[in-house]
Amino acid sequence: MKVTVFGIGYVGLVQGAILADAGHEVCCVDVDQEKIDNLRKGIIPIYEPGLASIVEKNYAEGRLLFTTNASEGVNFGELQFIAVGTPPDEDGSADLKYVLAVAETIASYMSSSKVIIDKSTVPVGTADKVTACIDQVLNSRFCEDNDKPEFSVVSNPEFLKEGSAVTDCKRPDRIVIGTNSDYAEELMRELYEPFNRNHEKIIVMDVKSAELTKYAANCMLATKISFMNEMANIAERVGADIENVRQGIGSDSRIGFQFIYPGCGYGGSCFPKDVQALVKTSDSIGYESQILKAVESVNYSQKNKLFEYICQHYLPELNLSAVIENKGLTGKTIAIWGLAFKPNTDDMREAPSRVLMDALWLAGAKVQAYDPESMEEAQRIYGNRDDLILMGTKEAALNGADLLVICTEWQSFKAPDFETIKGLLSEAVIVDGRNLFNVKRMKQKQFKYYSIGRTPTDTSLLK
Repeated sequence: MKVTVFGIGYVGLVQGAILADAGHEVCCVDVDQEKIDNLRKGIIPIYEPGLASIVEKNYAEGRLLFTTNASEGVNFGELQFIAVGTPPDEDGSADLKYVLAVAETIASYMSSSKVIIDKSTVPVGTADKVTACIDQVLNSRFCEDNDKPEFSVVSNPEFLKEGSAVTDCKRPDRIVIGTNSDYAEELMRELYEPFNRNHEKIIVMDVKSAELTKYAANCMLATKISFMNEMANIAERVGADIENVRQGIGSDSRIGFQFIYPGCGYGGSCFPKDVQALVKTSDSIGYESQILKAVESVNYSQKNKLFEYICQHYLPELNLSAVIENKGLTGKTIAIWGLAFKPNTDDMREAPSRVLMDALWLAGAKVQAYDPESMEEAQRIYGNRDDLILMGTKEAALNGADLLVICTEWQSFKAPDFETIKGLLSEAVIVDGRNLFNVKRMKQKQFKYYSIGRTPTDTSLLK
């Protein structure tokens, strides 16, 4: 089949590459000429394990095309994916201007029937807006209804995890298709047939249910994370160990072990904005989503945990606000391992590391940071500043620093040389936002070790 994908970000590039790898012909369209030129040279704009070789192979074999020519893209495929960003608007709702701009572009150039597929994460009712937009443009182009090309708008939400997006796309748990058109459903089933062989994975439903399914899935996972972080905060205050609690509840098959790891908060491009967007959708229909607002509130607070531990270690007599107001960490250099919001990606959007660094700088501290993949992204975000040094190795980040903070659970951080850490830091202190190490073992190694839900909290710092 011939397929066009508008928007070559995480979703569009991965989806397009995997469809091409399955034998479809795919034309990827983006407005960024530099990105298109780089892709033609084999330079991938994102870090995603396994993606580069698939893009390079299918581009070389002619199944994967890259262009900035929208007309070329519209005329290429009967199936037209919209995979552009839906960033949060000022009020937290999803901004649909890029989605509707692509819809208008498709309508401006289409001369034959099309199935337009919303792959972007969009609020309930977006398909109706896309349909209205396309209708408006077609009505202005064609005087007679019989002359207008037919089209259907399908909701086909993605369920990709950054860091394992290629695998998720090749072997999806489910393929949700929202449509009321038998013809569109038939084409979508044909498109996904290579990924639907072992057992039936396609779930067909109405468009609005498909749109809500994506938000419901992400908000459920975000809820599990925030719930576990709230349990960790309780554990700190009652003297329990949240890791024991996690194993105790995770063994219940109704709960499971996924997404119940306590930590320093979730980040990335999906959970934060999707929770906010569904809250705004709920507000707009007159329903207050109390659980989702609590999920967002807990996550916001959780991102301050690491700074809280640092203040607890150095200035237990002051609360967090006083530490910042008095520049209480002036003269301190903090080593940070991990800048990406999760391992196996270079994405720093909404990352806990950013909240921590902002607080450290306000309090007068300097940062020496290392991440296996997001150093260029950090340089792009922060530029050159005297209080941030991006180091080439995790050991280099320790050299001359006062303590170590772990923000991301990269595999290479899980079994470090503790004697080297101790020798390079001015003080044997680790603040672990991902609970990578055993508390008793760290005590035996003579480290002062702060970790989530396993370290008693000085509640005076929270004022």
